[in-house]
Amino acid sequence: MSNDNMQKDFISTVSHELRTPLTSIRGFAQTMLTSWDMIDDASKKQFLKVIEEQSNRLIKLVENILAVSKTEDNFIFKNIDANNSIKNVISIISQQYPQKRIITEFNNNLPNISVDSDKFQQIIINLLENACKYSNPNTPIIIKTDFANSEYVSIKVINEGPEIKEEDKTKIFEKFSRLDSPLTRQTQGSGLGLYITKTLVEKMSGKINVKSEKGITEFEVLMSIYDIENQARSKCSQKH
Repeated sequence: MSNDNMQKDFISTVSHELRTPLTSIRGFAQTMLTSWDMIDDASKKQFLKVIEEQSNRLIKLVENILAVSKTEDNFIFKNIDANNSIKNVISIISQQYPQKRIITEFNNNLPNISVDSDKFQQIIINLLENACKYSNPNTPIIIKTDFANSEYVSIKVINEGPEIKEEDKTKIFEKFSRLDSPLTRQTQGSGLGLYITKTLVEKMSGKINVKSEKGITEFEVLMSIYDIENQARSKCSQKH
């Protein structure tokens, strides 16, 4: 598919995804405006709740669309402590999902990784939000860091919830893709989070994969260990 066709396809899909929450918001707002005196208080609260939920869905969708555009931005690589960066993200996610328990299992002897700090945090935000939304009630979410090998640090996000079928493990990283299960049907989502995550990981020369069996789903991200000699050689080769 050409870039023009891909852009048209993306715009068409975005338009469809935007139309759904906008239609709901307008429909319930119009009903309340035209029939206010005939609607009981319980129904009014229910209608307002739908408007709030669809507004939040719309905000998240717009945020993700903007995040897609930022995947084309320039990347500013720094050597950062993965554990500290992840801790900062956990403090944000814990406020958004206070009912979820996030357990850390960090290797505290890891070397720094070479990433764009903001975009690395976006990756962890997306993975933890995904785990919070699709984990079973009253089950913990685990995030682990460790050596993968001499070149990569491993970051794993693990949760209990609906299994991802083998044939869906590639599909989940596509734009606007959402799996069908009782839990995902109850959860609002844009279908862009994992697409953005994979794009950012790969643009920082990392890798991402998923395992899912027996009710346990594990996303693993591999990010390059900071190597000052390799960085220097890379800069020299770019100049020449």
